[in-house]
Amino acid sequence: MKVLIACEFSGRVRQAFRQCGHDAWSCDLLPSDDNSKHHIIGDVENILKDGWDLLIAHPPCTYLTNSGVVWLHRDPSRWNKLDEAAQFFKKLLNANISKKCIENPIMHKYAIERIGGVKQTQIIQPWMFGHTEQKATCLWLANLPDLTPTDNVKKEMLLLPDNERQRLHYLPPSKDRWKLRSMTYQGIADAMAEQWGNDGECTT
Repeated sequence: MKVLIACEFSGRVRQAFRQCGHDAWSCDLLPSDDNSKHHIIGDVENILKDGWDLLIAHPPCTYLTNSGVVWLHRDPSRWNKLDEAAQFFKKLLNANISKKCIENPIMHKYAIERIGGVKQTQIIQPWMFGHTEQKATCLWLANLPDLTPTDNVKKEMLLLPDNERQRLHYLPPSKDRWKLRSMTYQGIADAMAEQWGNDGECTT
């Protein structure tokens, strides 16, 4: 299967699919963190029509996420950026690729309106996939089944203090904070490859 992982620089999802025997490629404006030859540096819109069987996309969420909605009313310049982010999200959502998963945090109402009122198919948490952390992640799915939890560690997660179970929220300011917050959890990446790439042979 030919798989495109859009807006990914970490290589986690791409590598999970490659380990399952698929021809998986990541694409981002940034170089890949793992220096893989299976990473395309550039605008993903330029390659959406290159015959992909599956698209998994992680479009930027800064202006779409509900956690940042308050800033729309404090900084009028963010409305234009919201429109641009929503337009990009819609291009991925409506791409002519049969199987798709578009990922983002929980959106605010203005973002949902701008992507056409299409609400997420599923909401997942890292603790469903072996990570003792919480971070609600929405999936917009097309011709894919809901992702099935692989290792539910919610009980263990709830015993941890807030700064551990919401580790990403409490990260100190740094130039790489946004990168750390945007990376797909390995357990989720492995579940995507194993469940949506089940015609391959996984070695994860």
